[in-house]
Amino acid sequence: MNAFSRRGACPALSAPMQTGDGFLVRLNPVAGGLSPKSLIGLGESALRHGNGIMEVTARGSLQIRGLTAESARLLAAEVDALGIAVRSGVSVETGPLTGIDPQEIADPRLLADRIRVAIEEARLTARLGPKVSVVVDGGGQLTMDRVTADVRLEAVRAGEDIRWSVSVAGDARGARPLATVDDDAARDIAVAALRMVAEKGREAHTRDLSARQLASLAGWHSFAPPPVLPDISPAWGEIGSFAAGSLSATNSPIPTSAIGETDGASLISPQVGEMSGRTEGGAVERLRSPIGLFNLGKSHALGIGLPFGSMPAQNLIDLATRASNLGATEIRLAPGRALLVLGLSPSVCVSLQASAAALGFVTSAADPRTRIAACPGTPACASGRIATRAIAEVIAKQSADLFDGSLTLHISGCAKGCAHPGLATLTLVGDENGAGLVVDGTAKALPAGYRPGYDAARGVAGIAAAIHDARHQGETAAACLARLGAAMIAELYRRNQ
Repeated sequence: MNAFSRRGACPALSAPMQTGDGFLVRLNPVAGGLSPKSLIGLGESALRHGNGIMEVTARGSLQIRGLTAESARLLAAEVDALGIAVRSGVSVETGPLTGIDPQEIADPRLLADRIRVAIEEARLTARLGPKVSVVVDGGGQLTMDRVTADVRLEAVRAGEDIRWSVSVAGDARGARPLATVDDDAARDIAVAALRMVAEKGREAHTRDLSARQLASLAGWHSFAPPPVLPDISPAWGEIGSFAAGSLSATNSPIPTSAIGETDGASLISPQVGEMSGRTEGGAVERLRSPIGLFNLGKSHALGIGLPFGSMPAQNLIDLATRASNLGATEIRLAPGRALLVLGLSPSVCVSLQASAAALGFVTSAADPRTRIAACPGTPACASGRIATRAIAEVIAKQSADLFDGSLTLHISGCAKGCAHPGLATLTLVGDENGAGLVVDGTAKALPAGYRPGYDAARGVAGIAAAIHDARHQGETAAACLARLGAAMIAELYRRNQ
């Protein structure tokens, strides 16, 4: 290990990134998951070499925090000793149930591997930015619909054949469709798009491609439709903006500048069964939380969430130990800050779910904690000004009625907004004045009101109480907030200091 990441890069195992609480490493197993024994080993390494905090990110990567330059090297050596191979290079992602879901339209692994090889053969890795990504989604019970990417390839049925719908710059709803093609053409279009991005520099993404370039990609293969016109359709943040975390239907959509680990409100786990309807292209968007029980035919998988994406390493060790004792074969990382424990019977899932709940994990997709994004804050992060996760826990318990699925809350220890760089309905941000409230904005915005950090949860409880009293029948929390207005919300937050 001889390189260290700058902030904003991807902190791979070979390139730790300096954060407020030391160095951070992120790893994605080549195998897609880990044996319970391997996860236990990683947890023990995190305890030895970091600050004992482990995370699963919104995109389903594993992070270990609080390392030093030397301990990061020791951690990397122990990962090698555990036999855990980790991915490097341009991120080409597949779904968490890839290859084992009987409802999957197509196994995307072969196509993903072909794209990885083509990227390396074209020598694009060094020319592309660290957050350029490709998603290859085979469909099934847990799709990659909420994960943003520069290039998306989604399996679709065409009679008895399988085709790949190729789009760029966004998640399943917001990405711009290019063509529906066979495997070879899908790979070629994906690599051609990345070549165009590379020509624009390491800060570029597919959102920066011109209409002419997009038209040439759309016409790449004879299966493709006619060249597309510049996209003037509304983006995700403009359609049903209350559900996307916005108070105003006229606000700009969440920017796609954060094509990386921490995306907008859409990456906070939706509730089971949540469907947002049809996309502009007519395809049904398939949204299911990774938290819950999944029937894989001969066995079941249990999805367990990490509150705010983070847990003490010892809790993960205890969970993996319990899973191993119950016969689990593998633990996979899932987008939405979750773990999928494989190889279980339904009765064993119930037992493991109870153990996970006792350890503090999220075991219900309706848990209010799935609607809150919170960075480590104090005392874990030196940049933090407020105890974000302690505040989040209190809010989740005291103001649960606020989280009906229509809004998101972001609690940020400082103005960097690492946990949720996009817009949120409500943002609490720590600074020298305490815990500021930003309405319908980001942590970088000027707060509309303040409370002492230790008392922030009480301010949110005041907002929740007002919504309870003012809500019309059938009205969502977000719609009620929009009706009350930003000035009233700020006043509710400031009261009774």
